[in-house]
Amino acid sequence: TAIRDFNVGENLPLMIFANWRGFSGGTRDMYGEVLKFGAQIVDALVDYKQPVFIYIPPEGELRGGSWVVVDPAINPEVMEMYADQDSRGGILEPAGIVEVKFRSKQRVELMHRLDEKLQQLDVQMKTSPAPEQLQQEIHRREEMLQPLYTQVACEFADLHDRAGRMKAVGAIKESLEWHSSREFFYWRLRRSLLEKGLIRDLRAADSAMSQPAAMATVQA
Repeated sequence: TAIRDFNVGENLPLMIFANWRGFSGGTRDMYGEVLKFGAQIVDALVDYKQPVFIYIPPEGELRGGSWVVVDPAINPEVMEMYADQDSRGGILEPAGIVEVKFRSKQRVELMHRLDEKLQQLDVQMKTSPAPEQLQQEIHRREEMLQPLYTQVACEFADLHDRAGRMKAVGAIKESLEWHSSREFFYWRLRRSLLEKGLIRDLRAADSAMSQPAAMATVQA
């Protein structure tokens, strides 16, 4: 309701500080009508006519279904997404990505490729008269290394959730720093409002001109 009031009644630009961990879609979220209210936000953003800026603040996270609710693809003509350099964004958190993309079995295979001790034990297993004892030693070594490899895997997955990667894949428009973000959004908003006025004038002068064509003319 507030978003609709800003759009229709007040004609105000909208600034969203996005720091949501998403929702599960389970019984609790259904009972709390989380999906319903998320859909209402999407509907309101689809019809928004003024500039909309989404900013993931420092140490903030935007995950899962929460990203879908504020994705600029909803209304690309007015919506832009930015992220602080110390923020995170993605569908799953690093630990979840590791469990899906780099499971325990794969981590064990990597250990046997990289760890010298395991490589020596693998060689001994081929000629040992007592493979059961060596197998137990291998298992103990794998158990000892598992937390370390899991931590490294989570750190690697976390690198893909940072602002630099989000910008590289086109998920955000720019990576910002908190101390200069206010100034950035001030000037970005002024430019957006001026561009909007010029586009309106161009389309009024040429009724056949589309919104993307008018935008391309203004930005040329």
